[in-house]
Amino acid sequence: MSAEGLSWRAEIDALVFRPTGHGGWCAVHRLAFRALLDNRNPAPEDCLAYAGANRRAFEAAAADKIARRGYDAAASLHLTSRDVARFL
Repeated sequence: MSAEGLSWRAEIDALVFRPTGHGGWCAVHRLAFRALLDNRNPAPEDCLAYAGANRRAFEAAAADKIARRGYDAAASLHLTSRDVARFL
């Protein structure tokens, strides 16, 4: 299941995407979407739609975390609801 470069990985129960200009994967767990969507049990489709509609915030949150943590170009990372909410 995917949309606009966003994919759902059921085995980790998370949305994943490659941030622009970065070689690693970025994951956002369903629990983060519970807070972002104020929904106790968001479906993967809900998470994908929300991330697609707010793609700039997800990209900005990833870029910020990469810069703050000094991740190399191939490092994978995880975003929390707080990481994303700062850019909404």
